[in-house]
Amino acid sequence: MKTLVIYDISDDDKRSDLRDHLRDYGLEHIQYSGFLGEVNPHDRFVLSKEVEKFLSCERDSIYIVPLCEKCVRLCHIISENKREMDKGEVDIVG
Repeated sequence: MKTLVIYDISDDDKRSDLRDHLRDYGLEHIQYSGFLGEVNPHDRFVLSKEVEKFLSCERDSIYIVPLCEKCVRLCHIISENKREMDKGEVDIVG
């Protein structure tokens, strides 16, 4: 299932380590603080436990959002950057 991970981490080192960790799960960096990719339910659960170590203060947050196929099809990206995500599964509007 597609999984969107977005985060707001104040500590630069922890933020960088989180990016590396998300890439290890095969997620693609789609925004400064956002990743997207295929993650099965078990791995998504494990990831949700692992990312807690990257939080350093009360203001920090990490959202892990599973997206069903219908949600992915309904997604629109409005951007000047015409880069496609997953070869046409998502509409790029710009």
